[in-house]
Amino acid sequence: MYLIAAIVLLYWGSIGDHTRRMPVYLGIAFDIIATLLTLYATSNLDAGIATLILINIASAATLLPYRSAFAFALIAGGGGFIERSVSAFLIGESERSIGEVLLFALAYVAAAGLSQLLRTEVTQRQILMDRQESDLASLSQLNELIIRRMRSGVIVVDDRNQIQRINESAWHLLGQPSPTRKDLNGINSALSMRVNEWRAGHAANLRPLSLAEGQPEVIPRFVAVPQSDAHLCIAFLEDTSLMTRQAEQLTLSSLGRLSASIAHEVRNPLAAISHASQLLAESEEFPASDRRLLEIIRGQCLRMNAIVENILQLSRRQHSKQELVLLPRWAEAFVEEFRTVQPLGQDELKLVVQAAGVSSMFDPDQLQQVAWNLVKNALRYGRMPNEPARVSVVVRRLPDTQQTVLEVTDRGPGIPAKQTAHIFEPFFTTSEMGTGLGLYIARQLCETNQATLDYHSLAGGGSCFRISFHGQPGTDIA
Repeated sequence: MYLIAAIVLLYWGSIGDHTRRMPVYLGIAFDIIATLLTLYATSNLDAGIATLILINIASAATLLPYRSAFAFALIAGGGGFIERSVSAFLIGESERSIGEVLLFALAYVAAAGLSQLLRTEVTQRQILMDRQESDLASLSQLNELIIRRMRSGVIVVDDRNQIQRINESAWHLLGQPSPTRKDLNGINSALSMRVNEWRAGHAANLRPLSLAEGQPEVIPRFVAVPQSDAHLCIAFLEDTSLMTRQAEQLTLSSLGRLSASIAHEVRNPLAAISHASQLLAESEEFPASDRRLLEIIRGQCLRMNAIVENILQLSRRQHSKQELVLLPRWAEAFVEEFRTVQPLGQDELKLVVQAAGVSSMFDPDQLQQVAWNLVKNALRYGRMPNEPARVSVVVRRLPDTQQTVLEVTDRGPGIPAKQTAHIFEPFFTTSEMGTGLGLYIARQLCETNQATLDYHSLAGGGSCFRISFHGQPGTDIA
């Protein structure tokens, strides 16, 4: 009977929830009853049978709350007194003395107490281990996210130059090879040769290296992974275009501060010239034949004033206050506002949403400033002769990378290829009334918000200015 009950309880505990304590309650209760009955039936034997329940109580106490554990210990001890009393009453005598029964009762309570201390220690250690494991998992995920979103390419290769890990930037720099290709020598032999030279202890080769057609040159740097059985090596691919851009930013920052001080000095005499031209225009004695000269002066004053305002805006530009922007909703509100503020006449401005629910981190005011400048340029320059402008604001994902982008497109003549490399440079303009700072400021604002602004020509004619969001690309909101 005892064996059958033990098998049933063991099976019940194995198929149920491990947090359920009912099988433990029933098991220890059954053990106590069985032990007391055995003691009663074998009253002439030694105390070995009473010792068996000590092990059961200690084991059960590691699985039960402290109140239940001590309750069963007291029940077992009390059962010993009851068994001795029944034996003495029915048989007339008992082999076990009061002291022996009391000693076993105290042993049961002590065993329950020690097991509870052990249970508490094990539980606390388990909680600490779970917390440390969770922290390690979170830290690992954080490191993975940081590496994956780094602008620099990162590749981890073993001693056979087999790729173990690669981030998105490195994947793009290598020409987007198939994920199944792991042999670095087969993907790019030049980079594999650089790794071998570094392993051989040669002097660092800092010559820029082109890894794929259409990708910027990189300078690879290598670091060994310590205590690695596979002799892992980390290759950092530094984009030379980013380094060049950073150097340009430092130069332009210094020039910006200088230009701002000059702009302040130019503003006052410029205002005096503009005011004097207005007074001359109001004078009745001014010859009508010279009115054209006044118009030229006033037009150039307005242009110079626009340049001064743009320079001052660059010099006191505030840090971006990024927030999560739901791009389709924002673009719809932007198009409606632009149509209200800037009457289009026969021109066309439409919204095209190809990716509903996408969002990104961006300063809404700065995004408004960038998009406003791009749309105004498209309406002004993106038209065929004697035809209305057709401009579109497009929200979509790129099909190859699933990156979220905001595009301003037109169906005009486009920008000549020889000029596309200079359109984002400060003061570059092909218009007599342009300042050459609009696109430069727009790109600066995008980079402040971890985004990029680039130009792409459209098949069949037309221009596309694309804002690519890198802060949180591709976030979907239901």
